[in-house]
Parts: sequence; structure tokens; C-alpha cells
Amino acid sequence: MKLWGGRFTKETNQLVHNFNASISFDQKFYHQDIEGSIAHVKMLAKQGLLTAEDRDAIVEGLLGIRADLESGALVITSEHEDIHSFVEAVLTERVGEAGKRLHTGRSRNDQVALDMKLYTRDEISELDQLVNGLLKELLKLMEEHLDTYMPGFTHLQKAQPITLSHHLGAYFEMFYRDLTRLHDIRKRMNYCPLGSGALAGTTYPLDREYTAELLGFDGPTLNSMDSVADRDYLIELLSALSTVAMHLSRFCEEIIIWNTNEYRFVEIDDSYSTGSSIMPQKKNPDIAELIRGKTGRVYGALIALLTTMKGTPLAYNKDMQEDKELTFDAIDTVKGCLALFTGMISSMTFRRDVMEKSAKNGFTNATDAADYLVNKGVAFRDAHGVVGQLVLFCIEKGIALDDMTLEEYKAISPVFEEDIYEAISLKTCVEKRMTIGAPGQEAMKKVIGIYKKRLDLE
Repeated sequence: MKLWGGRFTKETNQLVHNFNASISFDQKFYHQDIEGSIAHVKMLAKQGLLTAEDRDAIVEGLLGIRADLESGALVITSEHEDIHSFVEAVLTERVGEAGKRLHTGRSRNDQVALDMKLYTRDEISELDQLVNGLLKELLKLMEEHLDTYMPGFTHLQKAQPITLSHHLGAYFEMFYRDLTRLHDIRKRMNYCPLGSGALAGTTYPLDREYTAELLGFDGPTLNSMDSVADRDYLIELLSALSTVAMHLSRFCEEIIIWNTNEYRFVEIDDSYSTGSSIMPQKKNPDIAELIRGKTGRVYGALIALLTTMKGTPLAYNKDMQEDKELTFDAIDTVKGCLALFTGMISSMTFRRDVMEKSAKNGFTNATDAADYLVNKGVAFRDAHGVVGQLVLFCIEKGIALDDMTLEEYKAISPVFEEDIYEAISLKTCVEKRMTIGAPGQEAMKKVIGIYKKRLDLE
């Protein structure tokens, strides 16, 4: 059944029907379509546009359709153009004439705008839970690794010593920003478009505030043209999802590097790894690589929707139907990536000994050796040159700064004394960095306390 067939005298070409139809993917929000319709008929009855008997029959019919769809007793079929026509057709079959009154004061344009908003709002709640779960796992690991020393990097070169807790904290910051972006989008989009009609509202005396209240919105939208043509909230969501995917990809890139034989900072659990069909020694970080790879897929959805929307005049255009498959896929992709990534890092083994050795052998304490000389009265530029000579000496001998004898230190600069070893120990290098945001243990404990409050864990 088509909702618009009265004006036409010929059947739609089957290829045209297939190309135009959206039921293959918009059936995904049958629950939201029924939820919106129930609120709509309650409002119609309140306004005297529908009898109480018709309201009750329609609501009972819609609840029955939802129950049958969820149990599998009713199957969505492709002869219907979209989920809206399917629900209305089945409803009319079940409750008779009353079903035909469901669409009073409503257009498919504001109906689909409502369904997509309700669906997006529900999915944001699920994404919120997944990001929260990842943040809690990161926080747990941060507490466990306050004294796990490792090299910090710039340009992928070892730079200064930090802790694994501090490194993980950088990702906590990223994913927490992602969480706040999701909250912002939900707040900004939470206005109800139902009642906007096709584009110019309706002559029926609808109570849009009441409908919005029933559906948990903050109020009705204030411009009927924008209401049916707005896809900004989806572009914002796809942008936020692209940022989540980018953060996951960055972390996965590091895990892939850390998992190599050359680094051996981590060992990925067998349940998140695969082997090679011909090389028995291999243990591949496939999940991390797939998450990294799927980032491009999420980016593609954002660029596709931006491109779709850039040339659409007001108000509704059929182009906008392209928003659904893109958004559905991006949401499902990111949800899967978040769940798998959280499981992967929760089961991963961090090699404390290897990380610490790497920090020592990478001269990450060189800056602290220079600071030691400055504190003894040497100009920083001269201290920088002296420590450069120390590093060159160590490279030639294949040792770390910690392994040099005091005589070797004094041969390069007589300023060095026995206290140099304490000054350049990894513990000292990290612990004396105490400003908020630095890797020192006391500073990190304060930050972890702040993070716990953010997640309502205290």
C-alpha cells in the first residue's frame, strides 16, 4: 500500500519502486515509529481530533504489532515502501477504519524526522554506556600502573620517562571529550519535529508541546521547514563518531607497535589475536588492525552525508533518505569497535620490565642529567652540550647513562658527583614532575580522583 497513490493512474515501475523504497533499512526503527505514533494518537484524542475509542483501538493495535515484530510472529515485507506504510497497513488490517485515522495531522516528512531523532537518541545512550565502560577500564589500568615506568615519545623517538598510567591518562582525556560531545549532541537535538507536517505545519489544532512531553523531548522544534530538512544532528553525530574512531585508531596503532618483537611492551590475549596459515610463530594483532581500518569507513559516512546535504534546497528532498544507511552503519561500526577494544585492553598483559628497560636504554633521562648540571651552576646551553657528549659515549659503549661510572662522568665534566645516579633514576625523573597533569605519582593520584568524580565513581 502506498500512502500517496490517489493522484497516480499508473503503477510505479518495479525498478523505480525498489530504488525509491527504504523499507530494507528503515525497518530498523520500527520501535521508534510505533512509539511516535502512540504519542501522536494520544495527542489527537486529547485535542478532540480522535475519539477515545479510536485512540484505544489504535494504541492496542500498535502495541500488538510491536509485540509480534519482536517475537517474530509478524515479518516486515518488501512490498511496502517504508516502515511507516507497513505499520499503517498492518494496523488498518487489524483495527479497521480507525487505523486510517492514524495519519491525521501528520506527514511522512515529520514522521521520518521524528523516527530518526528517536533512534539516534536511543543509540547515543548505548554509545554513552560503551564509552563509559572504556573510561572505567582505562581508569582501572591507570591505578594499577602508577609506577610502571616507560618511555614517552615524540616523533616516535624516545623522549622522556613517564608512566603507563600517565600514557593511558592521555587517552582517558580523549575519550572523555568524546563522551561530552555525545552529551552535547543529545541535548542540542532533543526537540520534537512531529507536527511540522510536510513543511508548513498543519491546520489541525495539534498540541505539539504535549507530544514532545510524551516522547521525552525538551519541547517542539520552532520552524517547520527546518524540522523536516534538518540533518545537522546526524552530521554532528557522525563527526563525533569519526573522532571516537580516530582515537581508537591512534591507540590501536600504538598497541600494534608495542606488540611487535622489537618493542614487546604488551602481549595481546590469545582471544584477541590470530595466527598465520603458513608461519607458526605468528601472533597477529588483527582486532587492533581491524579497528584501525574501520576508521576510514566511519569517516566515509560523515563525508557522504555532508556531500548529500550541501546542495539540498529547503525543505525536504528525497536525497535525505541517504542519511539512514550511512548513520546506521557508522553507529554499528563504532559500537562494535568500542566493545572489542575495551575487551582487548582489559585482557592485555603490559610488560613492566621491558617498558622500564626501554626507558633506560633510550636516554629518556638525558634532560634530567642536563637539569642536574644546571642546578650545580652550569649554564643550560653548556649542560646540553655536556649531556650530548655523555649520550655519544654511551652509544659507542652500548650502555645507558645509569651504567656509566662516576670516573667516566667526571672525565666529561668534573661537576658530576655521586648524587647523579639518584638524579637520573627513572623514579626520580618521574616523581619530581609534580605539577597537575604531569606523570608524578601524587599528581596522577589527584587526577585519578578527578576522573572518578567525573564518572560518579566516588
